[in-house]
Amino acid sequence: VHNSLGRYCNEKQYSDAFEHLLIEKRIKYEREKYIPISFEGEKQGRNKVDFIVNDRLIVELKSKRTLLKEDYYQVKRYLISFKKQLGLLVNFRDKFLKPRRILNSQT
Repeated sequence: VHNSLGRYCNEKQYSDAFEHLLIEKRIKYEREKYIPISFEGEKQGRNKVDFIVNDRLIVELKSKRTLLKEDYYQVKRYLISFKKQLGLLVNFRDKFLKPRRILNSQT
């Protein structure tokens, strides 16, 4: 995806291309799955994970100059909410693609 599109597309374009590859390779996935967040029965907002691949791996795609701690915390929240062990944080804006592995120590 990075080689084909380059590093200056938006996150949705990368997500669409990544989804196309998953379909092409017949890999099971869910896209933009919502995590309802509530406190004492009232909804407080919703987050959505970009991809859950093979019901095991959370993939969060970004297209920004630099990743922040908040991006890592976001993936960590998703891992805990979905009770998954491994997440990948991928920033397509980097000159060389360097997916970051994030582990959930609570599983």
